[in-house]
Amino acid sequence: MDIKQIQDLIRFVSKSGVNEVSIEQENFKITIKTNEAPTYVNATVPAQAPLAAAPAPQPVSLPAATAATEAPEPAAADTGNYITIKSPMIGTFYRSSSPDKPSFANVGDEISAGKVVCIIEAMKLFNEIESEVSGRIVKVLVENASPVEYDQPLFLVEPK
Repeated sequence: MDIKQIQDLIRFVSKSGVNEVSIEQENFKITIKTNEAPTYVNATVPAQAPLAAAPAPQPVSLPAATAATEAPEPAAADTGNYITIKSPMIGTFYRSSSPDKPSFANVGDEISAGKVVCIIEAMKLFNEIESEVSGRIVKVLVENASPVEYDQPLFLVEPK
């Protein structure tokens, strides 16, 4: 399996609601697990599970979460003319190949399609993430050495 097939498999597993998928080939074995609750076929089990899982204080914390999501929205309106480079996988985001090396892309740098902008470590594999657009880096949206999710915005790019 190549990295593209693994990425597609991760996307499929995350969208399907399956908890675990294991594939074994001649010289290759991969297991993908999610943290989601299992999908039940029995209709009585899901009816009981949400009652136990829904804590009473949750409605109180909901307004705080709504307020937190409203703050970035005006910024998103300002960035309408920018293109977002998103993470193609789950892993750890690195701006450079090692701590003593310069970053692949900094704010203000001109990039072209195919230029490496960061590395994402997934399952002890370091994957170079290439830009699909040409332009100027306007903002780095993720801190170095922090975890990223699939499809999480990494960079804002002003297209050429």
